[in-house]
Amino acid sequence: LEGVEFVREDDGTITARDLETELARGGDTRAEALAQLAEVLELHEGGGESIDDPDEKDLPEFLR
Repeated sequence: LEGVEFVREDDGTITARDLETELARGGDTRAEALAQLAEVLELHEGGGESIDDPDEKDLPEFLR
């Protein structure tokens, strides 16, 4: 895949790294690492849904 680098780690897992953003995620297989990377790239681009946390009021201000 263009723009993605795969690295086999010492523990046998695979890391997929996006060359443009430098974001990386790992998995047991190339497919799993790529799926994890796709998810984090979507979130990085503003995708995903925000969740409402009913316990948010109990968090310190800087974590809200």
